Formats: sequence, C-alpha cells, structure tokens
Amino acid sequence: MSSREDTPISVDTDDFTLDNVTDSSLKALLQEETKLKAQLDALTTEIAKLESQINPAPKEDDDEEIDMEEFEAPQWCVPIKANVMNFDWDALAAETQFDVILADPPWQLATHAPTRGVAIAYQQLPDVCIEDIPIPKLSKNGFIFIWVINNKYAKAFELMEKWGYKYVDDITWVKQTVNRRMAKGHGYYLQHAKETCLVGKKGEDPPGCRHSVGSDVIFSERRGQSQKPEELYEMIEELVPNGRYLEIFGRKNNLRDYWVTVGNEL
Repeated sequence: MSSREDTPISVDTDDFTLDNVTDSSLKALLQEETKLKAQLDALTTEIAKLESQINPAPKEDDDEEIDMEEFEAPQWCVPIKANVMNFDWDALAAETQFDVILADPPWQLATHAPTRGVAIAYQQLPDVCIEDIPIPKLSKNGFIFIWVINNKYAKAFELMEKWGYKYVDDITWVKQTVNRRMAKGHGYYLQHAKETCLVGKKGEDPPGCRHSVGSDVIFSERRGQSQKPEELYEMIEELVPNGRYLEIFGRKNNLRDYWVTVGNEL
C-alpha cells in the first residue's frame, strides 16, 4: 500500500489564469510595483544631483565674464554703461553737442515669434520709450544714423521728424559669410540678407563736413549678435572728420576711439 507522499501531484496549467489570482495577491503586487517605482525615482534624482555636482551647469553670464576678460576697449573710447531710459542726458548735453548720433534701437518686433529659428538675445523696447530719448538736446546741427528693421520704417521716419531731422539718405549693409557669400537669415516671408540704416540731417553742416563720400552699400561679414559693420563708423568719420560722435544703445564690440558710447551692454 503506497503512502500519500508517493502519490504524484499534477497541476493543469491551462486552468491557471489571472482570474484565479485573488484580490489580495493583486493588491500586494501593485503595492510592490509602486514601492519599486518610488525607489527608482529616488535613485534617478540622486544620480542627477551627483552629476550636477561633478559637472555644474555654467552660469548665464559666465561667457560674458570670459569675453570681458579677453576684450580690450580702445584706448580713447568713452564708454558709459547706463540704462538709456533713465540716463542723465541733460548733463551730457550740457558738456557737449554732437555732430553725429548713431542709434541701433532694440525695436519691438511685430509679434512674439515673427521668424523661425531666431533667438532674440536682447531686451526689446516699445516705440514710446525710444521716442522719449531727448535727441534734440544732444545736437543742434548734424546727422543722425538709425538702424531700422522692416516693420519700423514708418516709425523711424516719424522719429526723425519729431527730433528735428530731415531724411537725406540710407545705407544698406549686405551681410556676408566668411567665404564672402551672402549670409541669409530667417524672415517672415523672404529670407533676410541685409540691414538698413537711415540717415537724417538737421541744421547746418558740421565743421569740416565732406560730401559724396563712401558708398550707400556696405558688403561686410556678419559677426556677433547685433554687431554692426566697422565700415559704417569709418564712413561717418570720413563724412565728418574729427567730429563729436555719439552712439546710443551701443555694445562693447562696437566701442571706438573718440566716440562716446552709451548702453547697458557695455
């Protein structure tokens, strides 16, 4: 007579389905899964924290600090780091009157995202803020050069008239690559490969003013963000030799000997 232990046990696996799992078993499995996910999330957070300690992200102005260490301002330039909106223009006007004023306003674009793939790396100003700059106090006779974007031509002409200037010319900068090819950029309808600078004049010619100089087209390599071609400065200095020059909204990469440059990015 065989014992019960000798009797083989058979299990029909075909009958084993999820329906046979009890509620308590399923609940235990779900709890274990939740626990494992929490542990995994904690480990992921800890790994990210350790990586940030080993390779800390650079500060936003690290590049700027490096640039400033490497950058040497021209010896005879006059940089004034200031917010043009609250700068003491009256004090500057009392010291001197300028023969030439150059401005590269941070025009407010038509929409928040007017072009594809373009990052705006500077603060934009509404037109009313640009209007408030007391340009008439800074020059009684001379020229103004204003860089303008496509949707601000009418506004720039309006500002010229308000500040007492008459439009007399314009300059086109055709941007080039290092290989001397046209440097096209994104535009809303057409690709942009140029910038325009409007020229206005009021009163008498400044002392020593010359006529028919330079060219109204500049072919020059595109350089840093908002950096304008050196040829424009050379043209202005040829137009009014030994003049008193002022640049508003200037940047350190355009500082120049014998120019007064006012801006908050110097």
